[in-house]
Amino acid sequence: MGDVKKGYARPLDIKQGRVDLSHGGGGRAMVQLITELFAKHLGNEYLAQGNDGTLLPAGAGHLVISTDSHVVSPLFFPGGDIGGLSVHGTVNDVAVMGATPLYLTAGFILEEGFPLADLARIVESMARAANAAGVKLVAGDTKVVEQGKGDGVFITTTGVGYVPEGLRLSGDLARPGDVVLVSGSIGDHGMAIMSQRENLSFDAPILSDSASLHGLTAAMLASGAALRVMRDPTRGGVAATLNEIAHQSGVGIHLDEAAIPVKPEVNAACELLGLDPLNIANEGKLLAVCAAADAERLLAAMRAHPQGREAAVIGRVVEDAHCFVQMKTGFGGRRMVDWLSGEQLPRIC
Repeated sequence: MGDVKKGYARPLDIKQGRVDLSHGGGGRAMVQLITELFAKHLGNEYLAQGNDGTLLPAGAGHLVISTDSHVVSPLFFPGGDIGGLSVHGTVNDVAVMGATPLYLTAGFILEEGFPLADLARIVESMARAANAAGVKLVAGDTKVVEQGKGDGVFITTTGVGYVPEGLRLSGDLARPGDVVLVSGSIGDHGMAIMSQRENLSFDAPILSDSASLHGLTAAMLASGAALRVMRDPTRGGVAATLNEIAHQSGVGIHLDEAAIPVKPEVNAACELLGLDPLNIANEGKLLAVCAAADAERLLAAMRAHPQGREAAVIGRVVEDAHCFVQMKTGFGGRRMVDWLSGEQLPRIC
């Protein structure tokens, strides 16, 4: 994020101040923003090196790296905000590869005039999420664009972790006879965003499920079950993720609608807005494919973890040269579960 210096006569006015173009200009104002806001909450021994790059210790096994940009609107939503989401999303992309997430980098695009109080709230949320996940932010960058040319804050995070030798999880490993599991109720994040945009209220408020899944993935791996693939069904939801796996592996997938957990309030919101929960983004759930013989063992391990209490077996992998994902409906029929042709809910992550 730049060199860290002290000795400014006037500290940042976090309560009333706003982002200025000078905060991204590379001079004293930028260093002050980094020192008094970013480093205050995200600082550690690696970030404090203060160089253009950070020296990190090498880990055992294979390096796993993933990057994601976060442009969610609104920035603050029921159950989370863009700060925590930017950590959770990238940590999860590393964790579902079977890796232990260790490091993050972050790039911030700030809009001129954005309140420093809101920025501090976002950075504090990132710090809490990173601490909870056991990862450290080791490098970053800050840029400021003119007012009207951004949307408050955009955050790009890159995650780094290590996967042990001999462990390989991949979307091309699903085989006919395998089972498909989900760690809990689907559609919570996307409908939390949408309900706020549409000013919808329910007796039970819809909260985002945004969370880091590293603990759950570790418990699943420790179970000894023959895992083929884990994925977090974010944009495009369960439907898009399972279609990706089906096409990567050259198989079909049959789902059971009655087995898929959906909260009543999420289902009600989807019906009201004409949306399908299978297409709605999740930020704190994962899908897993494992050998049928190990399904019960894996399910028990998932349900024993707080983030997997509602885990369920929702389908099976079948032979299908067309790589179709199909679902047995509650009425006993069968329907195709296809990719979305466009983006159903824009700006949800």
